[in-house]
Amino acid sequence: MISSVRGTVLHVGLEHVVVEVGGVGLHVHTTPGTAAASTTGREVTLATTLVVREESLTLYGFDGTEARALFEQVQTVSGVGPRLALAMLSVHSPDGVRQAIAGGDLVALTKVPGIGKKGAERLVLELKDKILASGVEPALAGPSAQGSGADATGGQVHEALVGLGWSAKQADDAIERVRAVGGAPTGVAEFLRAALRELGR
Repeated sequence: MISSVRGTVLHVGLEHVVVEVGGVGLHVHTTPGTAAASTTGREVTLATTLVVREESLTLYGFDGTEARALFEQVQTVSGVGPRLALAMLSVHSPDGVRQAIAGGDLVALTKVPGIGKKGAERLVLELKDKILASGVEPALAGPSAQGSGADATGGQVHEALVGLGWSAKQADDAIERVRAVGGAPTGVAEFLRAALRELGR
């Protein structure tokens, strides 16, 4: 089990970073937010978990042990694998995921690409009691919460674009163009992809 890596960032991608550890470049899958916070040439420390399959060894990295613990916890639910677990942390913070599950907030959970109503209900059914037992308070849904979520998504996308090399103005313009189209994605990963498409035009 590789529980953490520390080394120089060789490359930053949309949803991964390559970290040099002992002369070896490790490809680490991350959320867009974690990738955007990494800078090529600088040292980074990531909490990691190694997913072993017959045909592959895949390393997932997080900016803290809390996110890693949640990544592993949600995978105890039937139908949730590493990619879907990572998507949950790309759309919501660890606290956001826990609060959504604790409060039975199916709307928040189904904002994650790949999670439908039945999947969200299964997450709540299997994890709600465990999360409530850990002392997490359910989130209160409302207009203000939705608005702050939208602002948080835009902020994460902005940071990711700047981290990938675009200027702050280019990032802001791309985000505004995506929102102007209507029906802007609520998930960070989807929003980021849409913004990148705008920047590629």
